Amino acid sequence: MWVRLIKSLVAAAVVLASVVAGSPAAQSRTSAQPVCVDTRAPDRAFCQSLVRTDVPAIRVLQPRQLPAGYGPQEIHSAYGLPYAGPGATVAITIAYHNPNLESDLAVYRSQFGLAPCTKANGCLRVVNQSGQPSPLPATVDPGWAMEEALDVDAVSAACPQCRILVVEAASNLTSSLLAAVDQAVAQGAKFVANSWGASEYSGEGSLDFHFRNRPGVAFTFASGDTGGQTLYPSASPYVTSVGGTTLSRSSTGRFAESAWSGSGNGCSAFEPKPLFQHDGFCPSKRTTADVSADANPATGLAVYDTVPFNGRSGWMIVGGTSLAAPLIAGMYALAGTPAAGTYPNSYPYAHPQNFYDIVTGCAGTFCAGTGYDPPTGIGAPRGLLGLRAS
Repeated sequence: MWVRLIKSLVAAAVVLASVVAGSPAAQSRTSAQPVCVDTRAPDRAFCQSLVRTDVPAIRVLQPRQLPAGYGPQEIHSAYGLPYAGPGATVAITIAYHNPNLESDLAVYRSQFGLAPCTKANGCLRVVNQSGQPSPLPATVDPGWAMEEALDVDAVSAACPQCRILVVEAASNLTSSLLAAVDQAVAQGAKFVANSWGASEYSGEGSLDFHFRNRPGVAFTFASGDTGGQTLYPSASPYVTSVGGTTLSRSSTGRFAESAWSGSGNGCSAFEPKPLFQHDGFCPSKRTTADVSADANPATGLAVYDTVPFNGRSGWMIVGGTSLAAPLIAGMYALAGTPAAGTYPNSYPYAHPQNFYDIVTGCAGTFCAGTGYDPPTGIGAPRGLLGLRAS
């Protein structure tokens, strides 16, 4: 499987590929568009994806052509991930329905030499918020469909051997998506990726039971593409808030990371500070983010989605903290089952030496610096040890 991947990557020398997408020159001229509408309403969530509009979407690749954007090899190289894993299930919560999800995922995984992940072989399951395979939500929203494609592709990139459970909520109501979160856990998932959020509001603490009452489950939430603002549930003290970085090739071929200017972060207006946080940025309130990973659309992931979005379909480059959250969920899954009775968002704080400390870049009013900082948290994973209880 990986021999095919290596051969295809060698062939990419003649193609506009992810090295080009991640170059400083490319970043300076990047144009990207949010794929979900920011409702600014606490009862309605919006996804945290940004699609590149300055790179043409390609429905069918030519022989020996690779899609632009990063793929599994870049993700594994950047974060020191193993290719083999325990085959854990990563759940994804999403609003609405993507009718092309399975066939599009097949194209993605075949392109990068990954083993098939289908309903027939048990690797892929799609259920509604009640846990049933039908009826799935009737509504097809192109933005949320792209989000769903990004999520399954990102989990595949980080953890190729993981099984994927997609829970499709009937709407983008926060209550509906939280029902999907509950269902993901009821289905047995120990790792739940959530690439959506809503504005904070004074009553959000009453919803924390969805996470507080489920220790031993790693919930990852996108911190937002809001450039320094906070979102809920990312601000919950019981979830891993995932911030965004710019992941760039350096002149030596290795990767460098800086805080992405669009990454959501800061002091929660309402949530108390968890016991494991000791930063001085928000003395009494929850600080986001906890950890970070690639999110800048200039250095985004190659994603395959054939539900047309504003006339675009096929291979595209997609970023946002919606990319970072499923990447980190896949890394948690590679790290192993969380310890019973613990909250996995606390693990990175106990193992800062197992993260790349990101010290450059700003997002909103905060900048990255030595040690913990709001835009990037503890940092980006350096292997898997920092995502384990001990």
